[in-house]
Amino acid sequence: MNGTAIINRLSLWASTSSSRLKSMSAPLGRVLTFSLADDLIYPARTIAASLDGGAISVVYGKRLFSRVAIRGVREYPFDGKYPQPEFLASSIALAVNALGARKAPVTLSIPKAWTVITTAEFPLTVKENLSDVISYELDRITPLTSANAFFDFRVLEEKEGKLSVLVVAVRADLVEPYIDALREKGISVSRLTTNLSGFEVLSRFIGSTRATIFLDVSANGYEGALFDGTAITNIVAGSFPATDERLCAERLRQEIAPLIDEVKKSGRDPRFMIRLRQTSPGLKESLKAQVPHPIMFLGETDIKVKYPPLERTPPYAAIGAVLESLWPRAHGVNLLSKGLREESSPPKFFTVILLLCILGLWIVYLFAPLKTEEKRLAEIDRQIAARKEDVKKVEALKKEIEAVENEVGLINTFKVNRRMTLDILKELTAILPKSAWLSRVRVSETAVELEGYASAATGLLSKLEASPFFRKVEFSSPTFRDTRMNADRFNIKMEIEGVNVEIFKAKEEGEEFDEAAEEE
Repeated sequence: MNGTAIINRLSLWASTSSSRLKSMSAPLGRVLTFSLADDLIYPARTIAASLDGGAISVVYGKRLFSRVAIRGVREYPFDGKYPQPEFLASSIALAVNALGARKAPVTLSIPKAWTVITTAEFPLTVKENLSDVISYELDRITPLTSANAFFDFRVLEEKEGKLSVLVVAVRADLVEPYIDALREKGISVSRLTTNLSGFEVLSRFIGSTRATIFLDVSANGYEGALFDGTAITNIVAGSFPATDERLCAERLRQEIAPLIDEVKKSGRDPRFMIRLRQTSPGLKESLKAQVPHPIMFLGETDIKVKYPPLERTPPYAAIGAVLESLWPRAHGVNLLSKGLREESSPPKFFTVILLLCILGLWIVYLFAPLKTEEKRLAEIDRQIAARKEDVKKVEALKKEIEAVENEVGLINTFKVNRRMTLDILKELTAILPKSAWLSRVRVSETAVELEGYASAATGLLSKLEASPFFRKVEFSSPTFRDTRMNADRFNIKMEIEGVNVEIFKAKEEGEEFDEAAEEE
């Protein structure tokens, strides 16, 4: 019993360790086996043509680094419910030439009414041979047989030992005339899908993560389905009994009520994506009033795809077909494949080259560093010896620079703490009136003394006090009237504004200017 318990523990440890090692090595494996042709980085382009709403819509799209952009759109209206094969082939040929999209793969998107869309369940044991099983069982799950049908499938989920599969099929004799007509024009169809599948991909591309109820509403009728993940279920279609907007909205509300209940069973709220084509304006308001859930109207919503300016509503079905072909996460259908999946193994060439490069670098890393460092040290010593004289010269220059900087600092300090005599004389010239003139000016480090004549000496004090150059302006002696000069003789003293008196405290001498009086 103890031996059995030990073996069980060892087995559990081995399985746990194996799963952990596998999960840890998976990212490295993805990097080592990453292909330059991967959809994430490889550029691609396609021409998508859809038979939708009384017109053939042709859209030219490109992909670069997973970003999809629409480069051109063409539309060709036709009479009747569906176009003739020759008209379709001619329209697509014209669009290919006009859009400059020769040799681009062509995707043909057919109406939902041509197709059979259903879900089926299979035992999990048939997962490896699912394509063969669906081909064999197609006549059981659809009204068609694999011999006279084009079909494809998506695996929706694995649950309780069963596979849930979405199957899309179309009668071959319904589509082959169109494919043959295109082939006669030199155009080969590489992908066949349905409009409803394109709308499902478009819904996920926009960012709708919730279960979405889609309705394509025209003036005569409607069709739609429930999009849940990548599943297309609960398909609805019909015509309107009258042209009254309220009655049409009521009919749509009755049709989608079971779809709403289906979503709410899982504890979620649905989201609506509705395309209105050639309908009356009142129908939109009636739908908003009768549907108590968020509604996303195509034409009013950013579809997150760049496309050129259009005069009409964008052809959303054709844009969805472009996304099915170019978007890496589209998981679209290709009915021409008849369910066959091409499994391509990751390329090993770049992996082998990368491993050899890593091995070579590792060997160099082991043996080369010592020699490399010795050479570097020898070169450093040689450079140091060669530059000793230069270093001495640089140090001498640094000392000279420091001495000059000190002298410049002293000069700047002196200039900052002392008003320039020329500036003071300029200020006196500017503020003294024309009726005053000076006979003597004495400028020191901290003060200015003036002697002279003026028609009214008392008015000079206010003018000098208002100057930003002077402060504490006062008469140094009484003024008196000189009858000979017919003017007041004055002696004024004042301090220079902004002067640090402490610096010049010890200095007593100043500059004295005895000049002939000039009338200002």
